[in-house]
Amino acid sequence: MVGPSLSEADRAVASRRLKYGFVVLIGCSGGLVALAADATAVQALGAVVAGLLVGGALLSYLGYVGRQWREKRRR
Repeated sequence: MVGPSLSEADRAVASRRLKYGFVVLIGCSGGLVALAADATAVQALGAVVAGLLVGGALLSYLGYVGRQWREKRRR
């Protein structure tokens, strides 16, 4: 018997974790770049928050592009 190794619920959880990890990675990288540039703690925290916002915007854009791509492949 051949079938998917993950159930739909497990797949949704894994997808959600991957998305959160992507956004957190971008946010943390903004903070680390700020610290490397000798930023204060407040400035580094601001860079993390800005990075999280940019990561969320990038994730929503990639979701939009992915939906458009899937729709074109179905035709």
